[in-house]
Amino acid sequence: MDSSVPIFPQPHSDPSGLGEEDLGLGGTALNRRPEVVTFDCYGTLIDWETGIRDSFRQALAERGSSDVENRIFELYEQEERRIEKELPYRSYRQVLSETVSRVARKTGWKLAPEQSGFLARDLPSWKPFQDTNPALKRLVRKYRLGILSNVDDDLLSGTLKHLAVPFEIIVTAEQVKAYKPSTAHFEKARKIIGDGGEWLHVAGSLYHDIEPARKLGIETVWVNRKNQPPPGNYPGPRAKQVDGLEKLAIMLNA
Repeated sequence: MDSSVPIFPQPHSDPSGLGEEDLGLGGTALNRRPEVVTFDCYGTLIDWETGIRDSFRQALAERGSSDVENRIFELYEQEERRIEKELPYRSYRQVLSETVSRVARKTGWKLAPEQSGFLARDLPSWKPFQDTNPALKRLVRKYRLGILSNVDDDLLSGTLKHLAVPFEIIVTAEQVKAYKPSTAHFEKARKIIGDGGEWLHVAGSLYHDIEPARKLGIETVWVNRKNQPPPGNYPGPRAKQVDGLEKLAIMLNA
């Protein structure tokens, strides 16, 4: 491939004359019709928040520490982001364990190191959102589907058993030795899809997925299940969004 040609095509306007800024927040038109639709997995297809809360709740109850439950939930996400940025790369199983240990230390939860692996143990059992499989069954009839996920291969394999369709493109943190919002997942996916393939990436996280994908010129849809406003410092044109995957299937005429 000619190194002078960018891996990712630059955004261009829709034939209707509406650019991304014209479509605005909550717009349901896409700039171009995709051939491939990729998803973040946990928090987009899988109900990550319910799964992680239930796992923590059970672990806390078993060890008589339920009084720190609310603070743990507040700390978990920021600690995980911090650990994923640290070098050298470590497996997601290690990230989960280290995050639990750091949160425990910050909250005074007395947790032995050998007890910190409960999230990796539970993760493959976390269930999809109710609208996930019905939407995927519609989408797979018209589009190539993929998953770009910040996990290890074996953990994702357990999760795939809950999803009703096959995925042609799978990129994990273990494969690229990096965590989103690093662009490594997207770069590998582009090589698999090919330079000319029109591609839509769908995710529930602005930080991990929507921002890095848009910086590379990839069309995106934000799955905003809680109808939250984007942060005030969100960069660039606002992302198109849906409040669930059923709306995504409708948007894509699936």
